[in-house]
Amino acid sequence: MTTMIAGRGVKLEAVLRHPQQRPPRGAAVLCHPHPVHGGTMNNRVIFRSGRAANEAGLLALRFNFRGVGASSGQYDQGTGEQEDVQAAVEWLGGEAPGLPLVLIGFSFGAWVGLQVACRDPEIVAMIGLGLPLNSYNFDFLLENYKPSLFIVGSEDEFCPREKMERLSRRLPSYSDAIWIEGADHFFANQLDQMQGHIRRFLQDLYL
Repeated sequence: MTTMIAGRGVKLEAVLRHPQQRPPRGAAVLCHPHPVHGGTMNNRVIFRSGRAANEAGLLALRFNFRGVGASSGQYDQGTGEQEDVQAAVEWLGGEAPGLPLVLIGFSFGAWVGLQVACRDPEIVAMIGLGLPLNSYNFDFLLENYKPSLFIVGSEDEFCPREKMERLSRRLPSYSDAIWIEGADHFFANQLDQMQGHIRRFLQDLYL
C-alpha cells in the first residue's frame, strides 16, 4: 500500500507491506541510507530488511526522507530527517494501534533512526545495519537498553572493524553485534545472510 505521511512541514512517500501472518505480531519502520548519495526506500538493503520483517510476522513501513522521490522538502543534515522518522513512527502507530514497534535503519538511516528509537518509548527494539562510524557518532547507543541487533560487513569501508568492535564492547548487554564475513557496506553478495539474521532476531523477540 502506497501512501503519503504528513510530517512536520513535509509530506513523506511511504509503502506499507503486510505479512502473510494475520494478525501481525508487530510493526517495523525502515530508514534508508543517505539521501544525497542516492538512498531511497527502494534500496536493496532496506527492501530485503522489510521482507525479513514480513517473514517474522511484522508490518513493514518503508518511507522516503524529505526531498527523496515523491516526498516534499529538502535534505536537512539529519535534523529534519529525525522528524521524518518520528512522523513515520507515529503514523504506523496509528495504523497499527497496540502493536509493538521496531525500527530498522541502514547507514545514514541507522544514525538518524536509532536516535529516535532510543528516546521513543513506543519503539521496543531496533536494528542497525552498516553503521557509518567513520562519518557519525553513535555514542548515544551506550544508553540504550532496548533489545538491539547491529549487523556489519567485515569489509565495510564506512565502518572499520576496529571501530565497531570498540563500540560493541561498550554497549549494554541488551545489544548484539554480528559480523558478516566478506560483506561490504551494501552486503552486496550477502543479502540473504543479512535478511536471515534480521528475521531470526525479530522472530525471537517477545512481542
